[in-house]
Amino acid sequence: TNHTRVTEFIMQGLFDHPHHQGIFFGLFLCLYTAVVMGNSLIIVAIVIHSPLHTPMYFFIANLAMADILCTSSVLPKMLEYMMEEKKTISFGGCITQLFVLTSSLGTEVLLLTVMSYDRYVAICHPLRYVKLMSKEICIRLAVSVWAVGTINSFMNILLVLRLDFCGPNLIQHFFCEFPTILALSCSSTYLNEIMMFMADIFLAMGNFLLTTVSYSFIILTILKIRSSKGKQRAFSTCSSHLIVVTLYYATIIYIYIRPTSSYSMDKDKKVAIMYILVIPTLNPVIYSLRNKEVKVAMKKILP
Repeated sequence: TNHTRVTEFIMQGLFDHPHHQGIFFGLFLCLYTAVVMGNSLIIVAIVIHSPLHTPMYFFIANLAMADILCTSSVLPKMLEYMMEEKKTISFGGCITQLFVLTSSLGTEVLLLTVMSYDRYVAICHPLRYVKLMSKEICIRLAVSVWAVGTINSFMNILLVLRLDFCGPNLIQHFFCEFPTILALSCSSTYLNEIMMFMADIFLAMGNFLLTTVSYSFIILTILKIRSSKGKQRAFSTCSSHLIVVTLYYATIIYIYIRPTSSYSMDKDKKVAIMYILVIPTLNPVIYSLRNKEVKVAMKKILP
């Protein structure tokens, strides 16, 4: 059967009604600027300030880079939608957005797991920390994390490219994501759904379990410390990371682990704003708020 291949998609957008578009445009532009500036400052501070040349801050710099990529894959186009009546994205643009977004999100999940392992080694095996988290090992972990996130996204993108899109082209979201794209395909998406399920099990559930195990050992070790000051000092070394992990996984659990009857596209859009924009905005604040060394480095950068 002859089909007319879809060359562009129409976005439903974030809001069903165009009221107050100007206010939200200004708000999201400010938040996007905060994401790029805040995470860039964190990266520069870690690079130029030698006391921050530690494994934990090396991974924080990688997380900041992933946050910038994640937000930049969606926000510029979303701001463009707010200024135009016709909200369209080319097929190639949609595929590119999918690739950058999913690879950066996958990398973030893996980075949070590696960072929890770093805290586990630092608190539970402090005498072996220098050996277990050497510079070479940290670089290998970072390269592996980025490679896995990129390869996972690339494989899923290749499976999308083999599909036919010949019918409706309205995406009921404000950015391209795999479920909404697969819903528009006029060919079988069985293999795509299997690969997505495997990726969810490995990246989401697998890393969540590993992070939970790491923090279980950390909490048990902290509880064995007799002095209250020792407990407070040990907990302060992982409190920032724990806050970020909680925020990140709370959004994932809300989206994927809930009754089908409670599904709402409007709610999903709001949660998507959390992990695409709000959390990347908060991460630099969380990691610098209670850290004296980061504040010292920031003073070197900012007049």
